[in-house]
Amino acid sequence: MSKGKNQWVVKDGGNWAVRGEGNEKLTSKHDTQASAIKAAKAIAKNQQSEMVIQSKSGKIRAKHSYGNDPFPPKG
Repeated sequence: MSKGKNQWVVKDGGNWAVRGEGNEKLTSKHDTQASAIKAAKAIAKNQQSEMVIQSKSGKIRAKHSYGNDPFPPKG
């Protein structure tokens, strides 16, 4: 299975949303950040990608990888 797009949890006006990396269109809209995180996590797990959570100010708050990351990393 090829790795999918990273999923971003972003502020959308007064709400929260999930957006696939590089996409203009939102994947889903949510009333709370927790709900958006839950949706993004499910998508990231399914696509074996990463979830990136932004704070209200737009700064990256956390990242979680659900892909097949080798440990230790090569190189």
